[in-house]
Amino acid sequence: MGKTIRQLSEELRLSKQAINQRINSINGFRSKHTHKVKNHLEIDNQGVKMLANFDKQKRQERQPNRQAENDKDKNIDQILLKQLDVKDQQIANLQQALDQQQKLQIATVAENHRLKEHVQKLSGLLESSSATQQQSNDKDDTLSNSDNSSHIKDKNNKQNGNKVAVCDNRQKKSFKRKNNNNWWHFWKN
Repeated sequence: MGKTIRQLSEELRLSKQAINQRINSINGFRSKHTHKVKNHLEIDNQGVKMLANFDKQKRQERQPNRQAENDKDKNIDQILLKQLDVKDQQIANLQQALDQQQKLQIATVAENHRLKEHVQKLSGLLESSSATQQQSNDKDDTLSNSDNSSHIKDKNNKQNGNKVAVCDNRQKKSFKRKNNNNWWHFWKN
């Protein structure tokens, strides 16, 4: 003998709507476990047991799903941990490269400073040697100026004479060219 939805709801302490939701959620339940008696829907004993154990079944069905979700979460966690390890290794390598670059930069700056000091020393030596050489040249110039002055005057006179001759020759040539470039000479050619 079966039970009606009202009787089942009182026995299980659930609302009629909850019982109807359970009936609708189980595939083929109405066709296998229910039949109509007058105006009421009656559920057979096997259907009553199924509805009474509905929560247990749902939990059991959910448990494998939860197990699969837990396994999936564990796999994702393992993948993320591996990726974190790889990223940590990459960060360590980059930090090491950065440290090396900083050491190289410091060494380069120190080398540049040392080279600047060396250049300053060399320029100081060059200035002092050029000053002493300039003084000796000045002494030689004052001694030889009196001897060379007459020689320079003779040389300048000769150069001036040559320049006048060259200028005269240029003026003659340019005059000849101007005479040949009259407009009627173009008609003859």
